[in-house]
Amino acid sequence: MPYTADWKRNIRTSDELRATIPGWGVDLDPADRPAYPKEDFTRDTGAHWEFPERQPGHEEREKSPEHKWVTPVFGTAVPLKGLSGVVRRLAYKYGEGRARHWLMLIAADRIDVLESRLQGIARGRPDNPLTESGLSAELHHHGWRSRRNQNRYDVRHQPLDYAMMIAPYALIGFAAYKLTRRARSRNGGGHGVRQRGRLFGKHA
Repeated sequence: MPYTADWKRNIRTSDELRATIPGWGVDLDPADRPAYPKEDFTRDTGAHWEFPERQPGHEEREKSPEHKWVTPVFGTAVPLKGLSGVVRRLAYKYGEGRARHWLMLIAADRIDVLESRLQGIARGRPDNPLTESGLSAELHHHGWRSRRNQNRYDVRHQPLDYAMMIAPYALIGFAAYKLTRRARSRNGGGHGVRQRGRLFGKHA
């Protein structure tokens, strides 16, 4: 393993790795590896330890099937939570060579954005899409002029960016509208039943 001082002595053959790790070897071709030829595993790293001290909490961290264990050091700033956390944990059950692994992580990011916005609304501190998305800067810092007749590639997918920004608010608004209508219909129906009961009671 690359985390041990003598990892060069324990390297398994490509056939052994491919037989035990799904998707192993998809990046063997140097043409498919952006880091090539900068990678150099022949240099002496100067490691004076057998295995680095592990960060606490590694037992509960996610890892892809390609890895035997979690890296000795990992981030803890944004722990998994809610439905987005469930999707991310499920994504790590598939190898990094599978499209579903990355598509599920992208979906989890979108779900996380929606969850954060709902949480902000519940706390009484909703996001402000006009100021936090940079729309106001478009009016004061030559936003339109910098895009017009410039043949910029990012302008092509900008409508999709706006759609992704507006979609969560549209979903939240639609859900609030449906819930309000349902609550009003229930209250109105109950009121009508009580009125009819009183009317029949008087006649009786």
